[in-house]
Amino acid sequence: MRSNSLNLMARAALSLALSLLAVPELSAQRVVLPEGSVILVRTATPLESSTARAGQTFETVVDDTVRVDNYTVIPAGSRVQGVISFAQPADRQKSGVIEVSFNRLTLTDGTTFQINGRLTSTDSAERRQIESDPNARVVLVGGRGGIGAAIAGAGSSRSPASSILGALGSLLSEGADVRVPAGTPLAVHLEQQLVLRARGTVRPPDAYTIYTAAESIRAAQRALAQQNYYRGTINGQLDDATRRALFEYQLDRDITATGNLDWRTAQALGLSDATAGGTVSGTGGVMLSAEEASMLRRNAQALIGRQRQELAVTSLGRLDARRSYAEGDIGLWFALSAFADNASLYEQIVRVSGNVEGSALAGRALVDAARRVDTMLQSARTSGVIRNAWTTMRQQLAEIDPVYASGR
Repeated sequence: MRSNSLNLMARAALSLALSLLAVPELSAQRVVLPEGSVILVRTATPLESSTARAGQTFETVVDDTVRVDNYTVIPAGSRVQGVISFAQPADRQKSGVIEVSFNRLTLTDGTTFQINGRLTSTDSAERRQIESDPNARVVLVGGRGGIGAAIAGAGSSRSPASSILGALGSLLSEGADVRVPAGTPLAVHLEQQLVLRARGTVRPPDAYTIYTAAESIRAAQRALAQQNYYRGTINGQLDDATRRALFEYQLDRDITATGNLDWRTAQALGLSDATAGGTVSGTGGVMLSAEEASMLRRNAQALIGRQRQELAVTSLGRLDARRSYAEGDIGLWFALSAFADNASLYEQIVRVSGNVEGSALAGRALVDAARRVDTMLQSARTSGVIRNAWTTMRQQLAEIDPVYASGR
């Protein structure tokens, strides 16, 4: 009897322990990466049509951490497995062709997910050609493109593999094999939604954070409609029309074109901080958009030109031998030149950096460069035009540091 009681107690204890272990998994937040999302990867091994065979697998590595609504869902370094579904080596008349799909995601902790993904491109010409027929088979064609292959749509996803060659037509005229070296960037387009687990705590957004909440999509649709990119219904759904509008907008703004509503795109569209995550926690400021940073850089360069003109300095840096220069005049010229160089660097960081906190620190460094201009202006003999133009630029810097712009 006592033995039975002990067995029952042991089973109860084991059941309780298992239930406690299961709680974190059951309560973990599930996040949906929607159908149509694009994941940027790099090839881990080369692809060549001369040796590729149907059924052969290959590995790619996720380039940047994917975050959905500020939660990490796919860490950088995760792997996406590709499968070659069709391969044709080149001959004298026809280029080589490779068709691939993607079927498995393996996170950095070893967790695996079955996926349904196809190849796509972030190149504007290739993507427009692919998007013109959403049912087209997407393939790599040898001898074209900067990666040793063009990415093109061919035939129909419902047609047999043999029809690919006929559908490609003149694209095959190069007579060269597909050669995609290891480390080549590719884009994986999800054909079905992927349910993932949110990892860690909420983090500040970066350039690759993706927004999927309905209110975020509605805000983007309104902003895109105001700029004549979107003509559909404001429904909060990340459908094909919305993704096409996002893609075209990203191309025109020199943002990596994926069709995802990422943080940089949301910021460029002028969405609110609540939606776009514009405020950077712990840095005391925000990033300028790429357009704002470009305007600041252009204004700084124009101001340098005006200052050089007032100082009678040639394009080669030759000073006027007949003129007497004061220390403040030369000091202001150098400070403005340094600020213009810093503004150009800041614009580059805003456009390509995926690290928001680092970009915010770059903004603070830019404000420090502006303070050196302020100091030099106090002793420089310069015109009201220069001073008024600088006052305007200080107002532009208010987005980065409101305290600086207020003069405190």
